[in-house]
Amino acid sequence: MSAVLAAAALLLTAGCSSDDGGSPAEGDNKAPSSSATAAPTRQAAETPPAQGSVKVVRTVAEGLASPWGLAPLPDGDLLVSSRDEATITRVDSETGKKTELGEVPGVSPAGEGGLMGLALSPDYASDHMIYAYFTSASDNRIVRMLYDEQKPAGDQLGAPDTIFKGIPKGYIHNGGRIAFGPDKMLYAGTGESGDTGLSQNKESLGGKILRLTPEGEPAPGNPFPDSAVYSYGHRNVQGLAWDSQQRLFAAEFGQDTWDELNAIKPGDNYGWPEVEGKSDDSAYHNPLAQWGTDDASPSGVAYAEGSIWMAGLKGQRLWRIPLDGTEASADPQAFLEGEYGRLRTVVSAGGDKLWLVTSNTDGRGDPKDGDDRILEVQVT
Repeated sequence: MSAVLAAAALLLTAGCSSDDGGSPAEGDNKAPSSSATAAPTRQAAETPPAQGSVKVVRTVAEGLASPWGLAPLPDGDLLVSSRDEATITRVDSETGKKTELGEVPGVSPAGEGGLMGLALSPDYASDHMIYAYFTSASDNRIVRMLYDEQKPAGDQLGAPDTIFKGIPKGYIHNGGRIAFGPDKMLYAGTGESGDTGLSQNKESLGGKILRLTPEGEPAPGNPFPDSAVYSYGHRNVQGLAWDSQQRLFAAEFGQDTWDELNAIKPGDNYGWPEVEGKSDDSAYHNPLAQWGTDDASPSGVAYAEGSIWMAGLKGQRLWRIPLDGTEASADPQAFLEGEYGRLRTVVSAGGDKLWLVTSNTDGRGDPKDGDDRILEVQVT
C-alpha cells in the first residue's frame, strides 16, 4: 500500500505537461497505465480481434527534419511538413526521393509551434490546393496554397491564402492537426496554449475541435450558432480520424495522469481542465481509452482494420485500439515500443497499410542515423 500512496503523491507533484505529456523537467515519473473498456454494443463477430499485429514493411524515406504533417497525394506520393524549417517536401513513395516544394511564408517556429498539419482540398484533382495549419508571429492559423508541379523545385507553392486565424498560440499546446472529414468539411484540433481557462470557454478557439467550410467559415450544422467550435474541453488535440461509419475520433495529451482517445460528439464537453481522463461527472464526455502520460503522449491517429492506431511521442510506440462502435472492444495493445523512437503521425495508406512518421529531430528525441523517417506498416 505504501508504494501505491507514494506513486499517487508523485503524480500530484508532477509538473505541467507539454507535447510529450510532461514537462522537460518531469524526468521519468510514470503514471499508472490503464485503458477504458466497455461491453460491446454490437455482435462480437462485427468487431476486430482482441489482438492484432504490426509489421514494418519498409522504410519509405529518411533524413527528414522535424516532420509533422503528412498528406498522401492521389498518385501515392506523400507531402510532409517540417515544423521547424517551415517547408513542405514531396516524397516519392516508391523510391524515397525528396523534392522540396518550397517554404511557407509567415511561419514562426518556436517550442511546439511551427508548420504542422497538412490536408489536401476535397477538390484537389481540380484545384490543386494544399491546406496547412501553422504558428505565426501572432496566432495559429490555417492557410491554403496552390501547388504547381510544373514550376521548379523550391518554387512550387503559391502565396498562402489565410482562411482562418486567431487560434491562440503558445510555446506549448498549439494543437495543429487538420483533416477533411467525410462531409468535406475541414476539422482542426487546437490546444489551449498553456492557458487552461480557454478550454471551457466556448467563445475561445483554444482547446477545441473546430469544423469549418473549405473557405474557413463555421460549417453548417455546427452545434453552436455562428461558431466554428465543434467540441470543447480539450487540452491539446493532435489526432483526428474517422472510422468506416464516419464517426470521428480524437487523441489528446493529458497533463500529469491520463492521455486520452475520445469519440467526438458535436457540442460535447471533454472536461479539461476540470477533469483529466475518466470521471463520474456526467457533464463531461469520458474517453473511450486512457493511458499514463509516459506510455503515450499521443499525436496522430488513423483508422484501419477495425481499429484506431495511435502514435505515441514520449511512449515511443504505436497503440492499437480495437473498436466496437464508439467503445473499445478490448484493451489497447502496444507495438514497436522503443524501436523507432518518438512517433508523431500515422495516416491510412489504404486497406491494411499505414504511413508512420517518426519525430526524433524535434528537439526532444534522440536522433539516430537516418532520422527522421517515414515507414510503411502493415497491420491487423
